[in-house]
Formats: sequence, C-alpha cells, structure tokens
Amino acid sequence: MPSHSDATTVDTTSATANLVLPSSGQLSSTSVGSDGAIEKISVLHVVNGEHFSGAERVQSHLGRCLPEFGVTADFASVKPGKFAEMVTQQGGAWGRGYFTPMKHRFDLHAAKSICKIIDDERYDLLHAHTPRSAMITAFASKMSGVPWIYHVHSPAARDSAKAFTNRLNAWIEKLALRTCSRLITVSASLREDCIASGSAPAKVSVVHNGVPAVRPPRTHTPKPGGRWVMGLIALQRPRKGLEFALEAVAKLRGNGHDVVLRIIGPYETEAYRRSIEDQIDRLRLHEGIEEVGFTTDVPAELVKLDAMLLPSLFGEGLPMVVLEAMAAAVPVIATSVEGTPEAVTHGVEGLLAQPRDAESLAQAISELVTGKYDWTKMSEAAFTTHADKFSDKAMAAGTAAVYRDVLAK
Repeated sequence: MPSHSDATTVDTTSATANLVLPSSGQLSSTSVGSDGAIEKISVLHVVNGEHFSGAERVQSHLGRCLPEFGVTADFASVKPGKFAEMVTQQGGAWGRGYFTPMKHRFDLHAAKSICKIIDDERYDLLHAHTPRSAMITAFASKMSGVPWIYHVHSPAARDSAKAFTNRLNAWIEKLALRTCSRLITVSASLREDCIASGSAPAKVSVVHNGVPAVRPPRTHTPKPGGRWVMGLIALQRPRKGLEFALEAVAKLRGNGHDVVLRIIGPYETEAYRRSIEDQIDRLRLHEGIEEVGFTTDVPAELVKLDAMLLPSLFGEGLPMVVLEAMAAAVPVIATSVEGTPEAVTHGVEGLLAQPRDAESLAQAISELVTGKYDWTKMSEAAFTTHADKFSDKAMAAGTAAVYRDVLAK
C-alpha cells in the first residue's frame, strides 16, 4: 500500500477487483458480470475513529461481513483513536485503515488526503457515518467525482446533552447532505425523522443494525427472590441515562431486592465519571455497583448479566448493545425511545420504561426480578427475534444492496 504524507494506511490486505472503464472515462474498481449486474464494489468508509461504541460496532461488522456480498470495505479515520487502533489490530479482518486526521472541526485538509487515497485505490463509493465525516466526505466526493452515502446512526439534533453542539452538528449534516446520493437509517423511526427534516423519501433506505449470533453458555438462571445482576453497557455519557439506572437500583435495594448494577464501558469525560461517583456516594450504593470499564468482548460481559439495562434519554437509532444482548439471550430493559421499540416488544424480548423516570425503570426491573415475567421465555424470545431480524449478515446484505442500487443509477 503506498505511503501518503497526509493519509497513512495501517494494513496492506486488499481484495482484487477487475478494472472496467465507466462512461466518465475514469478507471473504477467496480467488477461487472456478463449480465450487467455489479459484482465487485470497493467502498471507503469515512469515520470519526475516536471511540468504539454503537456506530463503531456497526462499522466493524460491515468491514468484516461486506466481502461476503462482493464489497471491499476500508476505513479512513478523521479522529484517530480507539476504533482506528482496533482496525489496525484486526490485521485486515475489518479491511484496511487510513489515518486522515483533522486538526479541528472545520479542517478540510482531510478531504484532500481522502481524494489521494481514492485516486490511488480506485474506490467506487464513499460512506460517511457522522456529521464531521459527512462534511469531509461531501468535499472529497465533489473533488473526486465519487458518489457518497450517509449512515444515520442517531438524530444529530438530539445526539447529546449539549444543545449548541447538537445544533452545530445538525447544521453541518444538513449542508453536507445536499450532495449525498443516499441515506441509510438504522431504524424506521430515523427514516421518518430524516424525511421530516427535508430528505426525499426515495433517497432514504432503512437497513436495521445487526450483530453476530454469539450466545455464550450460561452457568446459572436467575430466580425470583434471588440475586439479579443488571448491566449497562455503553460509552457512559449523560444521554445514556446512567443516573436514572442508579436511582432505580437504589429504590429496588431499599425495597429488599438483591439487585446489582455492573457499569460496563468507559466514561466520555472525567467530569462525568466524577459526577457518577458523587451520586453513588450520595445514594450509599457502593455494595450494589460493579465498575467494569471498557471491554472488547461484549458477549463475555453479557453472559454475566441477568438483564441488560439501557435507560437512554434520547438519541438512539437502534442500539447495537440491545441487539447484542438479544443475540446472547439476555432480556433487555430499556426506555421506549426512537428505534429501541423496533427491536424490543414490551413483555416479549424485554421490558420498556419511560425515559427520565427512575420509578418507571425500577418498576420494570421489579416485574422481572419478582417473576411477573418468565425469564427463560423472555430470554428465548430475545434470541429468536435477533436471529430472525437483526443478524450482522442481514445488515451487510442490506447495505450492499443499497450500494448496488446507487451505482446502478
């Protein structure tokens, strides 16, 4: 792989594709079959690369699964960090990785670096995943003539607790999307949100998130009246609702229920970590809390849980960790925000509570730990629903179909 001063590859594995000459007169790596159907596609994903959370899990599964559907997927990280490092560590299993760092939010030099990569490697499509990467991708697309797709993982206008940041990201996203060929939303609710924001319905496709079918063997089944281990797996930040989970667990333990909460995942900021520690102190909840931190093996953590909590306040497209819990046959107790109810039906795969309501969350947990709902039936229903609707292969197949549709047009 050639070395670039502004864009550095971190793996040299590449799929070989036949070269054809499209009508524009420029070389492309697209392979076309005898019937005119597109067989091989090469896509460069432009990502933030800083964290490894829900959107990054989508990206990792696409990088791993898309080759099965005739698509080579590589990644350019504009904020190199945890995800960019993990692409390197995978040794090509997720595709190749490039560092195209931005010095600040409006640094457009990364677009030039991406154009150099496109010129060297002949990518057919660009695929962006965040407002920041959308801005860079829009410029790179304009300069290179390569079309681009945008993946909507959550609503930019409601993605964080920072109102100014939300407005800025939504504005950047809206400007960038004027040149976008297609939007992929991870849920039907997000599709409606995009259309309400002005996107043409024909340009918005739903491809539900998907995760591998990983169900580690369990060593115990929880019983009513016994000890119940709940887990909140996320990049811990205000919109994930950890504060409400702590309040709910405190209520339950105060009522005599042996409920423990495992906090799994890093904190977005040190200030937020300190605020959570202060709350745990105030609630005198130390015996009911287990801090785990970042993990690269989500199934290994899920199998230790009796239920997975996700008390999000807003901003969920279709949470990957919800689908991972279902694949592991772990019931989900979540808030009924945005796309989550598209995966979890109340009383079937899990239970739904109201957002920003610790009492509602505590009630839902209580209904499971006291036996109102049968844990075994609920866990098996979660496993079956994942297998039927939310596998990683289904997500990759849907994404590849969108690629082919865009290129065909």
